[in-house]
Amino acid sequence: MLAEALEHLVRGIVDNPDDVDVRAKNGRRGESLEVRVHPDDLGRVIGRQGRTAKSLRTVVSALADNESVRVDVIDTDRRR
Repeated sequence: MLAEALEHLVRGIVDNPDDVDVRAKNGRRGESLEVRVHPDDLGRVIGRQGRTAKSLRTVVSALADNESVRVDVIDTDRRR
């Protein structure tokens, strides 16, 4: 449920919503949600000084009901 909610939020932010991919992984420290977007949309998801990413983390934490959930924005730009 959290992955679908996060994907819905991110799709509303980016210019290329078809390239949004949210994967849920379970680890020792709880659930982790990895967000992958088109390289041109990475700045939109992170936002100025990380404000958008922080807001996304806040919303997901509120939906998680006291579960430990991490949200990671993965840089998929391979042009470096």
